[in-house]
Amino acid sequence: MNQNIIHSLSKSDNFFLLAGPCVIEGEKMALDIAEQIVKTTDRLNIPYIFKGSYRKANRSRLDSFTGIGDIEALKILAKVRETFGCPVVTDIHSPAEADMAAEFVDVLQIPAFLCRQTDLLVAAARTGKTVNIKKGQFLSPEAMQFAVQKVRDCGNMKVAVTERGVSFGYHDLIVDYRGIPEMQSFGCPVILDATHSLQQPNQSRGVTGGQPEMIETIARAGIAVGVDGLFLETHPDPANAKSDGANMLPLEQLPALLEKLCAIRRTVASF
Repeated sequence: MNQNIIHSLSKSDNFFLLAGPCVIEGEKMALDIAEQIVKTTDRLNIPYIFKGSYRKANRSRLDSFTGIGDIEALKILAKVRETFGCPVVTDIHSPAEADMAAEFVDVLQIPAFLCRQTDLLVAAARTGKTVNIKKGQFLSPEAMQFAVQKVRDCGNMKVAVTERGVSFGYHDLIVDYRGIPEMQSFGCPVILDATHSLQQPNQSRGVTGGQPEMIETIARAGIAVGVDGLFLETHPDPANAKSDGANMLPLEQLPALLEKLCAIRRTVASF
């Protein structure tokens, strides 16, 4: 797949969804999660992209889990696409990773901390893949137009932006929903990350905290204000996940949440 994936999905009458585990922990785990999400999104007519990081580069401690091996994890992502017919998205962290990851996935995601890295944005753009840029916790919505323009200046119009909260003090994030229409004015789809927006970073124990009980609140508000897509991380057993367990939605709770969000979307669309 090399079409404008996210732009195509944003033309749906419904919101689209990027969802999956924080990091690929193994093939069976990824396929099981994808299977359950696909069943729900097919039933609810939600356009779906499977999300999984092949490697986690931004970890609090040196002994934190980073991945099972780049190529092994990327091959699992490709198998998810082959098995379920859905696009897949993963993060990249350096320009050298862009071409490697592009061989296996449909959407390249730029992590929030790296959203101003020109060489990374250029490398992602030049693969011809759709590029999803996560807004830095330190940036205003208006400032993201320049990250978007870097991709476009490389001749790649396939770009989206993801809101994931802004730093509030040392240990918290907040979502300013005014930023969603602001970033939509750039002419690209805007996605709301309903899980990372609830992170509680920089904890003294070296493990990021979170408020997963607020995922539904963040997601409902985003759909109500007209976000194009929703991003969330989910896991069958967040307490034992190898990365970001404190922020992930238990997989068993996802169908009920998506049903509520679809109802909100239909109500908003009726006005």
